[in-house]
Amino acid sequence: MATLTGADPAGRRLLARLTPGPGGWQVTAATVVTVAVALGLSALLIAVTGGSPSASVQALYQGSMASPRAWSNSLLYVAPLLLVAVGACVSARSGFFNIGQEGQVLIGALAGAWVGLRLALPGPLLLVVVLLAALLAAGGWAGLSALMYRFRGVNVVVSTLLMTFLAQQLVAFAVNTPWLLQESRLGTGVVSPQSNPLPENAWLASLGEYPNLQVNGGLILAVLIAVAISLAMTRTRWGFRLKMLGLNPVTAQHAGVRVGALGGMALAISGAFAGLAGALLLTSPIGSHRLQPGMSLNLGWDGLLVALVGRNNPLLAIPVAVLFGVLRAGSSFLAATGVPSFLVDVVKALLVLAFVAPPAVIALLRRRRAGGEPAGTPPPTGGLPTPTPSTGEPAATGTEVPAIDVPAASGSEKTGNGPTGSEKTTMEGRPA
Repeated sequence: MATLTGADPAGRRLLARLTPGPGGWQVTAATVVTVAVALGLSALLIAVTGGSPSASVQALYQGSMASPRAWSNSLLYVAPLLLVAVGACVSARSGFFNIGQEGQVLIGALAGAWVGLRLALPGPLLLVVVLLAALLAAGGWAGLSALMYRFRGVNVVVSTLLMTFLAQQLVAFAVNTPWLLQESRLGTGVVSPQSNPLPENAWLASLGEYPNLQVNGGLILAVLIAVAISLAMTRTRWGFRLKMLGLNPVTAQHAGVRVGALGGMALAISGAFAGLAGALLLTSPIGSHRLQPGMSLNLGWDGLLVALVGRNNPLLAIPVAVLFGVLRAGSSFLAATGVPSFLVDVVKALLVLAFVAPPAVIALLRRRRAGGEPAGTPPPTGGLPTPTPSTGEPAATGTEVPAIDVPAASGSEKTGNGPTGSEKTTMEGRPA
């Protein structure tokens, strides 16, 4: 890759981040191969089920990229997928793996619908309040998992997953209860399990007019958030502490990081962005502007996959979200070719494996290669000697190790090389 000799510092830093590290080209080549294999397996599955691979590809193209209208539909799905992925990047960077985005999307939509139908605010103020209510409610919902982990030791992966089913039941209860969010009865008509539509001043506007390309305001908001979070994670003290927490919580705690507070905040931010994605489902043309039990459309799970494929990088998640949006928008056209639409989920799963597996496999091979050195290989210069089990003396490594006289310490005193502060150790090494 060419170097930017005359570019500004920001351009050089960007190029350095996009340049693969040691062995990066091996990962790239392996990824290309696995993606080709995944596409080949997808074509084989379509052929086995009685469909035509070429006709299926044509249908996906017609439904997602063939016209400005098709692109408009694809971009509508990109915004919530990207928001969920950005939140997943934040929680993963801190070491907490949040997999409850599907339920957090529903909680955000529930809070947004309740506020939008209960408050009569003028102009775009209602839209702002709906988005904020969804963000805060879903952030608090995810924060409950952080509290359960902090005070009861409940695993975050388990709690966030199980709370997804609780969120689904809450939404179903709300849209089936007349005094909550069930739609109003008109005469003797049948009442459906859904809410009334939001007022029009709570809808997100779009740039462009049909049949030309339309870009909804939710996509602009999602891209701005992705860029802001990426800068915060790489250019701020908060981002540095977040990375330190994810790499080694013990080291982070010794460095003065409030591990519990920072980890809980990261989990709450992840849930908040998922809730904001739920608000977009209410306020954008992607749905009917009504709260419905199945309105999440598995966007929470797909957003998590976007983050995994994007290597937990908010900027890399943008093109991956576009790819998943294209697959989701084009899946509705597969029925015309006789191919079941659920095969799109199989294709997405194969693509996720194709992108995620190569780095893990290559890293495993490197570790095995590094561990295959002869047993008698001497340690590198500056390495610490290995004590023998019987005497505790340094093993012979070919390098003389000077003897160090360590004064004996009493049960309540510390040596001069011991820990500082108010800590005291006993003879057995346990805190006094």
